[in-house]
Amino acid sequence: MIVCSCNVLSDHDVRHAVNTADDTPRTAKQIYDCLGCSAECGRCARTIKTIIDEAFRECALDCQADCPHRGILDDALDELRVAPAAP
Repeated sequence: MIVCSCNVLSDHDVRHAVNTADDTPRTAKQIYDCLGCSAECGRCARTIKTIIDEAFRECALDCQADCPHRGILDDALDELRVAPAAP
C-alpha cells in the first residue's frame, strides 16, 4: 500500500527502513532520511508513525527481553500512561 504519494513510499518501504536501519528510526522524518527523501505535504506522517509503532510492538512481543526495540516500546507505553486524558 502506498503511504506517501509525494515520495511514492509503500508500507513495505517503511517497515524495511525500521527493520534495517543502523540507528532505529522513531519518527517520520527519520524514515524519510533513511529512504533518501523528505516530507512534502506531511499527510503521511501519522500513518508512517503508526507503521513504526506497529513494527516495534510486533518485534518487542516476539523478541527476547534484551531486544533493542523493547526499550523503545516501553518508552512509548510510558508516554501513553502519563498522557493526560482527552476532555
